[in-house]
Amino acid sequence: MLKNLFKVLRYAIPYWGFASLNVIFNIIGVFFSLVSFAAIIPVLNILFKLEATVTSAPPLEMTFESLKLNFYYLISQMIERYGELTTLAYVCGVIVVVFFLKNLFRYLAMYFIAEVRNGVVRDIRNAMYKQVLILPLSFYSEKRKGDIMSRMTTDVQEVEWSIMSSLEMMFRDPITIISYLVALFMMNYELTLMVLVLLPVSGLLIGQIGRSLKRTSAKGQSKMGELLSIIEETLGGLRIIKAFNAIEWADQNFKETNFKYNRLMVKLYRKRDLASPLSEFMGIAVSVFVIWYGGRLILSPDSSMDAAIFISYIAIFSQIINPIKALSTASYNVQKGAASVERIEQILKAEEVITQKENARRIQEFSDKIEYRNVSFKYQQDEVLKDINLTVAKGKAIALVGASGSGKSTLVDLLPRFYDVTKGSIFIDNIPIHDLVIDDLRGLMGIVSQETILFNGTVLDNIAFGMNNVSLEAVIEAAKVANAHEFIMQMPENYQTNIGDRGIKMSGGQRQRLSIARAVLKNPPILILDEATSALDTESERLVQEAIVNLMKDRTSIVIAHRLSTVQFADEIIVMQQGRIVERGTHSKLLEVKGAYKRLHDMQTFE
Repeated sequence: MLKNLFKVLRYAIPYWGFASLNVIFNIIGVFFSLVSFAAIIPVLNILFKLEATVTSAPPLEMTFESLKLNFYYLISQMIERYGELTTLAYVCGVIVVVFFLKNLFRYLAMYFIAEVRNGVVRDIRNAMYKQVLILPLSFYSEKRKGDIMSRMTTDVQEVEWSIMSSLEMMFRDPITIISYLVALFMMNYELTLMVLVLLPVSGLLIGQIGRSLKRTSAKGQSKMGELLSIIEETLGGLRIIKAFNAIEWADQNFKETNFKYNRLMVKLYRKRDLASPLSEFMGIAVSVFVIWYGGRLILSPDSSMDAAIFISYIAIFSQIINPIKALSTASYNVQKGAASVERIEQILKAEEVITQKENARRIQEFSDKIEYRNVSFKYQQDEVLKDINLTVAKGKAIALVGASGSGKSTLVDLLPRFYDVTKGSIFIDNIPIHDLVIDDLRGLMGIVSQETILFNGTVLDNIAFGMNNVSLEAVIEAAKVANAHEFIMQMPENYQTNIGDRGIKMSGGQRQRLSIARAVLKNPPILILDEATSALDTESERLVQEAIVNLMKDRTSIVIAHRLSTVQFADEIIVMQQGRIVERGTHSKLLEVKGAYKRLHDMQTFE
């Protein structure tokens, strides 16, 4: 439990000042609590003559007996000077003030721990989001998006509820328990030792259930990840589900997963809800033992413990039960949240495969060529690319063609280091891209892909995505180059129109032209076009193709296309099969060779 707690508490280091104030105010609050409970019984003994008055001041020593007699002497002097009723009024006033101060400092302790609690959870969320941005694309090919979303939402929330809600208890209750135990030891060490023997026994029993709770919680969080994955896939594939009459299948699949999650959560809540009754029962059992054993001590003829001390002992011991119960509940919560901590740690500690060298070189412009030298790559076992050698001179347009799965997209994904090569190297201006600052490397490139990635925001926000202090005039100019200005001006609020989730309010051609406008505004020297027109109708393709031609002017371009008619203009066409380059040349020369390119061309002409 402590191991997982410390994993979370390391995020509390920046808030050590607030945590220190919490500890200080808790200590002060416990002091006033002890004073308030310790004062009541002796005062009443003097007032109601259950204890003889003390007429002379005893020597002051740091022992319980000395402190008690000196207190008795003070009360006796007040009775003698002011009378019993006035003394009672004074004492009642003091008790009220002491209780007020106790609760004031308790509130101040919680006031400052709130900053720690919420700050830690905020920092965990920030760290997870940053890690999600940094981790390589290969990480997400092995994980379901719903599971990652579950870790960033449900698991972080579980940490907030289960662990951070217990943080006050973790800081406050140990201080309270230790302070009360010191007072009890001073009053009667023999009885307190017996109590200390019994409390660990009950703690072991509670801890055993806590460990079981952690295992069940881990299964529950994993199952919630599955549920979120199903929901995310359903929303993304609703059109296909309806088209294939798969509503009943999808519904049944969700119900089965939801039922399993339901049974896990029922088991979890039953175990968790056992914490409070069990800790209360153990507390009462120990309290009854204290009363029985303490009664034996009082009834013993040679006992040094009188009734007043025993009543004070019981009063203070009764107050130690609640912190112990709260601590055991906090222990349950931490065990439950520990599973979430481990799932969060899997994200935070995931290996950053795409790393930057310590003294990476800056690069601000592209001046010569891109070169692939003996490049091979594999995702897991089989090689996707094999011994690729390719040079792209500045200002040239290179087209990659070939059947699906031939390695075209992988080849261009290696250039901005979305993945790293398995063998060989890629060079820009004769500098290995591994030696470059990653942000600078990617800053040289503009990417327009087949799957248009837009965000829920305005047209202006999407075109100027990732750029600061961009003027509206520059955005409009980019939109004109991309053949997008005309349809944008027909939208309800022009450039301030919200385009919806993933640009759902626009057609495919409009979305693609918007992504081209984004690339135009970035004004990159290197352009990567990944089947940018393959999913469009003829009219949209014509408009997008015009925009692409405008975009490619004076730029080095790498174009992936299935439709060979869109790449006939390329300076060189690279034909790929099964991860290898099998042919290269211009459109006319490749047709003369009558090889793989000619077969692809003939099939599309026949279509």
